Amino acid sequence: MSTKPTTTDLDWTALDRRAVDTARVLAMDSVQKVGNGHPGTAMSLAPAAYVLFQKLMRHDPSDAQWTGRDRFVLSVGHSSLTLYIQLYLAGYGLELSDLESFRTWGSKTPGHPEYGHTTGVETTTGPLGQGVANAVGMAMAARYERGLYDPEAAAGTSPFDHTIYALCGDGCLQEGISAEAASLAGHQKLGNLVLLWDDNHISIEGDTETAVSEDTLKRFEAYGWHVQRVEQSPDGDLDPQALYAALQAAKAETERPSFIAARSIIAWPAPNAQNTEAAHGSALGAEEVAATKKVLGFDPEQSFAVSDEVIAHTREALDRGREARTAWEKTFAAWRTANPERAATFDRVRAGELPEGWQDKLPSFETGKALATRAASGKVLQSLGEVIPELWGGSADLAGSNLTTIDKTSSFLPVGNPLPGASPYGRTVHYGIREHAMGATMNGIALHGNTRIYGGTFLVFSDYMRPAVRLAALMQVPVTYVWTHDSIGVGEDGPTHQPVEHLAALRAIPGLNIVRPADANETVTVWAEILKRHDKGAPHGLALTRQGVPTYDADPDAAKGGYVLFDAEDAEGNATEPQVLLIGTGSEVQLAVAAREQLQAAGVPARVVSMPSVEWFDEQDQAYQDSVLPPSVKARVAVEAGIALTWHRFVGDAGHIVSLEHFGASADAKVLFREFGFTADAVTAAARASLETVSGTGSSAR
Repeated sequence: MSTKPTTTDLDWTALDRRAVDTARVLAMDSVQKVGNGHPGTAMSLAPAAYVLFQKLMRHDPSDAQWTGRDRFVLSVGHSSLTLYIQLYLAGYGLELSDLESFRTWGSKTPGHPEYGHTTGVETTTGPLGQGVANAVGMAMAARYERGLYDPEAAAGTSPFDHTIYALCGDGCLQEGISAEAASLAGHQKLGNLVLLWDDNHISIEGDTETAVSEDTLKRFEAYGWHVQRVEQSPDGDLDPQALYAALQAAKAETERPSFIAARSIIAWPAPNAQNTEAAHGSALGAEEVAATKKVLGFDPEQSFAVSDEVIAHTREALDRGREARTAWEKTFAAWRTANPERAATFDRVRAGELPEGWQDKLPSFETGKALATRAASGKVLQSLGEVIPELWGGSADLAGSNLTTIDKTSSFLPVGNPLPGASPYGRTVHYGIREHAMGATMNGIALHGNTRIYGGTFLVFSDYMRPAVRLAALMQVPVTYVWTHDSIGVGEDGPTHQPVEHLAALRAIPGLNIVRPADANETVTVWAEILKRHDKGAPHGLALTRQGVPTYDADPDAAKGGYVLFDAEDAEGNATEPQVLLIGTGSEVQLAVAAREQLQAAGVPARVVSMPSVEWFDEQDQAYQDSVLPPSVKARVAVEAGIALTWHRFVGDAGHIVSLEHFGASADAKVLFREFGFTADAVTAAARASLETVSGTGSSAR
């Protein structure tokens, strides 16, 4: 472990120091004006953020989406002013008025950074530790991107070489997700990742001695990281020279991810608030703000004071950024000339387009045969892997069950890994048993851009991923979750592994599309639709069966989320108006189909509606929705092997729901479906009860 950087070539002037102190004043003033926020960390981290944005990172404030840029992730998202103030100083489009409207309605400076809301914000952070895992994902994506477009280039010479920088705090490192992500990053030897830890010893409850006593640097060393410690200046501030030297050393370390511990004093140099828990999440108060301004040589009577000299100095980042981008573009142009086919692929992927003829590779399945939808999904991935090189992913140590191996001969593993097929640019990702980190790294991969990512586990373990899934939905990033073993059909593993509430709970997340196909051909159709929807940005969760289910004829209307699988017929077999609608998803659609046969034989015309995605169905116009679920037909049944929460609005007051309102049990899947009432007879009985309710001869109670 390196404890003291030995060299530096940092050009640091009195004007740079004044700019850092200006950042501290702006942090105090922004929080003081709105009356709430987190000033302390933004004050103490000002030198580190300034060194990154003004002295080290390759970025262009005039082009925040430049492919060749370094990435910056503020994992310690409550200190959003750390980022906002640097974006303002560097010229990303924020101005003083935006800092003055911090945390207020309609501002560009919300309480935590939000991707897509504020230019220059690379990811939405807030829940601690998520940003650490996002940064790991970005570093993984950068490596895979390089493998797609420029794998033979020597290290540091490719236009696709860049560095991911992240700032984290004590809270980030206490959350379990950061441990998962750090372990993964060390195993992957992500030499393009630099994580700077604000080691300020303070959390909301006070000194971190209340909760933490481990040697964090040794922990990261054990993960396989290159670690350094930067000590304070004699006056207690962060030392820009030492920070710069450590960051340069980290950037030069290309065989391992780098971890830098920087001992800081929260709210430095506030005379009374520094090193206190109050400075973490509260305004300092007018007297303390004034006293701190005096210490820093600012007029205590002025707020949001930025000298023309300071802003002119920091906005030189625009000139440096354009110069860096111009130099990069020359390298990029030379690469394009030397690699025309790869350049064409890059342009296609960058535009969000799929390769010509990709749909011809989609498999089709013979009707009548039983096949698990997880198996059909695996066939889709293997087929499309041949023609969509940007599609990659894997599983949280469940590839043999999730069937998520896109290429058995190619694993995303670093140089030196002894496993067969190991390649730093491999297609199949082995996330290990790290579901939470998998979810958040997938967010980072999607945010990085220029690839398409998926990841799998059992549906019940989506609970481990939920915070990252929620953020994917909030950010509207195109990640795909392959969640298999989607019901009591898991069987003998018992209630711990049988999802009951999960489908409804996931559907409750705004912006997340849950897709539960009925059979193999429907699985193909919905996978194709998910790929087409990549540029729309929404995340998708595929819920797939462990057990085999009957295969029906393919219908492109499955891409609309709900459609008529089998329509009502009269006694002569002619199409007729249905008397009852049977709505199913996933493995329960076959029960609706069998119930329809019983009802039809008894002279009751019944329509089967397969609804793989409620969210997609809701997108359709009212005319289409009414054509599938005619409002005039009040007798309705919904059947799904989970809680009924999703289905009440579809069946109405007269409808019935065949659902599971309790946990499962350990037994063969067929036994469980029978014992818990998931049978064709049960669906038929529910249909008859609904018909009686509509006719006025029965109760509407369900």
